[in-house]
Amino acid sequence: MRALFLVVLYAGLCYASPVTDQENIETLMDNVLVLRVPHDKATLVNVPLGCGEAYRNQPVVWKKDGEEIEPPLKGNQVNVLVEEMDGGNYTCHLGPDGEYLNHTVIFIQLDPDNRTVILEEQSTEKGHIHCSAPNYNGSFHCSWKRSRVRSSAPVLLVKAERNLENIPCELNADGSGIQCQEANCPYKEEQHRIFVTVYIYSASLLEAYTRAFYLRDIARPDALLNIRNSNGKVFSWSYPDSWEKPCSYFVLQFQVKVVQKGRSCDGEHHIMLHTTEETKYEVNLKLQKYAFCVRAQDKITLGPFNHWNFCTVNKHEVVC
Repeated sequence: MRALFLVVLYAGLCYASPVTDQENIETLMDNVLVLRVPHDKATLVNVPLGCGEAYRNQPVVWKKDGEEIEPPLKGNQVNVLVEEMDGGNYTCHLGPDGEYLNHTVIFIQLDPDNRTVILEEQSTEKGHIHCSAPNYNGSFHCSWKRSRVRSSAPVLLVKAERNLENIPCELNADGSGIQCQEANCPYKEEQHRIFVTVYIYSASLLEAYTRAFYLRDIARPDALLNIRNSNGKVFSWSYPDSWEKPCSYFVLQFQVKVVQKGRSCDGEHHIMLHTTEETKYEVNLKLQKYAFCVRAQDKITLGPFNHWNFCTVNKHEVVC
């Protein structure tokens, strides 16, 4: 099923005693409000709701999450009292048992929002959102991982922009990532970072996560192609088809490594480690059994390496 890219919300924050603080309430999408409250204080806030100008002279009655409110809440323009994390879906109807007219969903966002619980932090460096790009043509993918106890938390909004210009994205079917495509010239020097913000909620709690980056920070080459061996010593390979061309402008550099047969290329132990711009390398070692490893990164930006490609050598037999 194709997932839809969503746009959402309304943010607000209110303090103890039943008062309305409009500075902490903003609309991010029709029918959705977000109330921003301090995480360490009890709050009781009046939030203004409206059923719509079309129903100004109608006998409007409100419900919360499908249930009648006691005492009854009536009128086109009303205030609802929101206590701490008790948001919800407020619907307005034509009379107590009348037809549905409109609705407003109230979510709660804690301030500051550094006490996040819905998404897992992937690393101290990457934060909660991981992004990568196979080249500089403007296409990139971002992903995140929900915590085990909130594995079904829905995504309300994913917003991507550069220099206040929106970047079109599509949400993955399982809500765990987005694929975006910016109208970008690969030769253009990046002046502004891309900002990706994910709004995700659990019950009435809303959390927002942001990642900022340049494409040059996340451009990771795809797997190297045509890895082969000749004469038992010389290994060669080709640039990924997806990497930008000409290769003389978008230069890759390669890290080659020789490790003992049976050891992982990702390990710290190695027999030889070297960096080259050539797409071939001769192993001048008197070894009968070993693994030859090679990976690539952008030479100019020194961005992330791709995954290791490798060949195993067992005397005169080479498997790549």
